[in-house]
Amino acid sequence: MHNGTNQSRAQQAALALAALGVVYGDIGTSPLYVMKEVFAGIHPIPLNPGNVLGILSLITWALIIIVSVKYVVFIMRADNRGEGGIMALIALALHNAKNNRHREKAILLAGLVGAGMFYGDGVVTPAMSVLSALEGLDVATPAFRPFIIPMTLVILFLLFYFQRRGTASVGALFGPIMVMWFSTLGVLGFISLTAHPAVLGAVNPLHGIRFLIEHSNIAVLAMGAVVLSVTGAEALYADMGHFGSRPIRQAWFGFVLPGLLLNYYGQGALIIADPATIENPFYHLAPDWFLYPLIALATAATVIASQAVISGAFSVTRQAMQLGFVPRFEVQYTSEKAQGQVYLPGVNWGLFLAVVVLVLGFRSTNNLAAAYGIAVTGDMVITSILATFVAAKSWNWGWGRAIALFAVFLCVEATFLFANVLKIPDGGWFPLAVGSAVFLLMSTWKRGGQLLTDRTSGEAISLTAFIDALLVSMPERVQGTAVFMTSSNDRVPNAMLHNLMHNKVLHERVLVVSVKVFDVPYVPEIDRVEIHKLKGDFYSITVQYGFKDEPDIPQALSLCAAQGLDINMMETSFFLGRATLVPKIGSEMAYWREKLFIFLFRNASSATTFYKIPSNRVVELGTQVVL
Repeated sequence: MHNGTNQSRAQQAALALAALGVVYGDIGTSPLYVMKEVFAGIHPIPLNPGNVLGILSLITWALIIIVSVKYVVFIMRADNRGEGGIMALIALALHNAKNNRHREKAILLAGLVGAGMFYGDGVVTPAMSVLSALEGLDVATPAFRPFIIPMTLVILFLLFYFQRRGTASVGALFGPIMVMWFSTLGVLGFISLTAHPAVLGAVNPLHGIRFLIEHSNIAVLAMGAVVLSVTGAEALYADMGHFGSRPIRQAWFGFVLPGLLLNYYGQGALIIADPATIENPFYHLAPDWFLYPLIALATAATVIASQAVISGAFSVTRQAMQLGFVPRFEVQYTSEKAQGQVYLPGVNWGLFLAVVVLVLGFRSTNNLAAAYGIAVTGDMVITSILATFVAAKSWNWGWGRAIALFAVFLCVEATFLFANVLKIPDGGWFPLAVGSAVFLLMSTWKRGGQLLTDRTSGEAISLTAFIDALLVSMPERVQGTAVFMTSSNDRVPNAMLHNLMHNKVLHERVLVVSVKVFDVPYVPEIDRVEIHKLKGDFYSITVQYGFKDEPDIPQALSLCAAQGLDINMMETSFFLGRATLVPKIGSEMAYWREKLFIFLFRNASSATTFYKIPSNRVVELGTQVVL
């Protein structure tokens, strides 16, 4: 029993170490720029001891209320069979809103806005993080200043270029590097703190409240910078499925939070003692001999933070594909063991181009800070709204209790959001533009898909009635098995009708296969296929996946043997319908959105690739659909 306990503790410690490397990179690199942005940013706050204590108090309680209480204590309870993140939260909320169309629409709308904000944040984080680390070179000597932007672009290019190789080979280094990083944060902060321990009084929330009351004219601007201290909080929830909630909580309370607070308080002590250090208080904490090693460590930490955000974008996009929110992208699996490690070339290089535009357009963290906060706060607000639905229904709290709790968080987050709205002209427009574009694409794809299904299902014939008619006058049957992929296996697939029309034959065994994705992360293999034998050697098969499962139709069909249906892939042909879409003026969707949907439809990855169907076994039959 004792050994088992030790092993369990060892496993928990290993998971907590791994979580440090993946989960806490973004929030862990915030000390690089938060205090500098507050007192030396685009809208600086006057530097004096009272204001320093007030800002430190606001940062402290933002970390406690938003991260520790909201995310660590409450939001991480909203797991979808162990999985977290915006897509899991949407699925949970939708699961409890069935048969209520208005609530479903509201949840979908909020979820799509939240997903858009997630991508907006994902674009800004790599640019902000890497640039803030390399700005330490300017502290070392102004001679390096012309090289900061080129070096940032080179590091970002290498980061995105090596995404295709996956993180499995270097992932083992992430945890130890972040242990060094948070240890360094704590030690540097503690050393500075000992010279001016009075800043510890900022733990008292009255300092923050007093600052907000006495400086009501600039308080909103200050909150717009303070929110940067909680960027990355959503990663705790999004990566919960990789590590579990307990290791993430242990890493936060035992290591991350103390390291962050010590560093912020150390920076506060430093700028009170020497106001000139406000140009970059983080790097001025370091002694001269440690400056270059610190820059190298900070660069490594920011690359890890960026890596986590990029991997998160891949994961969310893959989940969104399964749930029908985005077109099929090419997905490459970078690890034979870790199913969640995927690489999406289209998403990768799209993010890279957006990040390059950001770096070249904004050129400094002071300018980028304006672009950073609004996507983060928007995502937080959406998370609180969706979590209210989940708490009321899934946790059986009822609306009163759920609204009472999350209204507290929403009040704080709405203040942060309003503060960042004021920064839209200074750069906040960029992540909003990215988020709006993502929202437009997702909503258009979802609505267009529903429209396409309505058009095709309206003309469809009942499969059982069709088989009964065939039995009266059966066409010639040829050897082998035919698989007809369809969205609804109780209707005759268009590809089957076209095959009969042109080839005048049917295979001796016909499988009508549809794929159903459930609002759970994974479906057990034992439940993967559901088979219904019909007349005349016809079979209706439903292949069932969770939104994090890897679709593989041949592998799924091989499981049919356990239920008495043995399928030889070498004797099987897959018939897929390829629709040519035609826009129609006056349809249920705006004409320009129809054109956008058609563009996305044409450029989506093929079903053959997405479902891992052998291309030499596929026959495509075309049809024209007027939207």
